[in-house]
Amino acid sequence: MSAAVSVQSLCKHYKDVCAVDNVSFEVQQGHCFGLLGPNGAGKTTTIEIMEGIISASSGQVLYQGQLVDKQISQQIGIQFQNTALQDYLTVKETLNLFAAFYQNTVPQEQLIELCDLTEFLNRDNRLLSGGQRQRLLLALALINDPQIIFLDEPTTGLDPHARRNFWQLIKNIKAQNKTIILTTHYMDEAEQLCDDIVIMDKGKIIEAGTPHQLLSKHFDDIFIYLPQSQISTVLVAKHGWNKLADRVEITSKNVEQTLTLLMGQGVSLDGLHVKSANLDDLFLKLTGHSLQA
Repeated sequence: MSAAVSVQSLCKHYKDVCAVDNVSFEVQQGHCFGLLGPNGAGKTTTIEIMEGIISASSGQVLYQGQLVDKQISQQIGIQFQNTALQDYLTVKETLNLFAAFYQNTVPQEQLIELCDLTEFLNRDNRLLSGGQRQRLLLALALINDPQIIFLDEPTTGLDPHARRNFWQLIKNIKAQNKTIILTTHYMDEAEQLCDDIVIMDKGKIIEAGTPHQLLSKHFDDIFIYLPQSQISTVLVAKHGWNKLADRVEITSKNVEQTLTLLMGQGVSLDGLHVKSANLDDLFLKLTGHSLQA
């Protein structure tokens, strides 16, 4: 499979701060690629270099094997985390305005259907809900029919229903063999959408691979949670289980065996919660703090 984007030995320095420290990775054509990290990790700087917004101190970014040039803005689509829309324009008028910026554009009817804009097409931008605004911004990122789309935390601030609707839009776009580069603080979002991920912290890449590969590499335990009030302190200390704020965390390689042990000790299983490790658990293990911290 050919690489749509190749990032090679990227560095960015600001006086005494190294924001991006020798970062390299490839984004495969038709994949959704996740760049994960907390604020200050260097992911925004990396993305802005990839988008051609700022220049690197050293290293390079290749698109289909070619160096980034001034024409890159015509070839990629970007949904920024914060974009100001013109007041007093309707959604349809906004689409017409942005279409004028590009040499080649997607037919407007196709964009309206893909991003589900029909119900509020004649609504003033100021009156859009959060989910409607994000769907419009996605349409604007797609208006020049790019093969590579950058989505910078596109569902921040949306309610769960709007987030899941937006996920489906992203899946529909990916089904057209478009390449998506996504930054997000939501781990369920990354697990749902991303084929490959890179985790950054303090300007460096600390892990890379598919979500399944990374979770399999770092975890073979299942997490079991019970209210603290149901397990004696002696039992917790004996087995070295973790006491959290109001519950006990038990890691187990054999859930059935652990539950048998608990019941044998007379522990009530009311309030039992069992879960596998997720990407937030992975980030916590690798860096010592949560991705959403």
